[in-house]
Amino acid sequence: MTTSVIGLSIDAADAAALAAFWSKVLHRPVNPGATTESAAIDAADPAGGPKLAFWRVPEPKSAKNRLHLDLWTDDFEAESKRLTDLGATPVADAEKPAVRWTTFADPEGNEFDLVGPVPAE
Repeated sequence: MTTSVIGLSIDAADAAALAAFWSKVLHRPVNPGATTESAAIDAADPAGGPKLAFWRVPEPKSAKNRLHLDLWTDDFEAESKRLTDLGATPVADAEKPAVRWTTFADPEGNEFDLVGPVPAE
C-alpha cells in the first residue's frame, strides 16, 4: 500500500482572492468555479508541486503556521521583489553557508519561505 500527498488545503477568509494571489506566485491558473467559499489550483505536473485547495473558514489566522510552503528560486532578488509586488510581506531573513531564505506572509498572513542560493562573492 502507498500513501501520497495529493494536495494541501489552506484556510482563507476569501478563498478565490487567496487562490488568485497564489496563482500569480506559482504561474498556475485558478481552476474554474472559484468562489469566496472554495477555490483550487491544480498541479501542472509533479515538478510543479501539489494541488492547492483554499477553503473559507470563519475565524482569522491567529498564530504561526504549523505547515508552510517553501519556494525555490535561482534569482532571489528578482523573485523577492515580484512577491512583494504581488502583495506578500517580508517577515524575516536567514542565511546558511550555501542557501538563504526570506519568510514572507501572503495577503491573509500565511507564512511561506522563498529559498535561493547565496550569491557568489
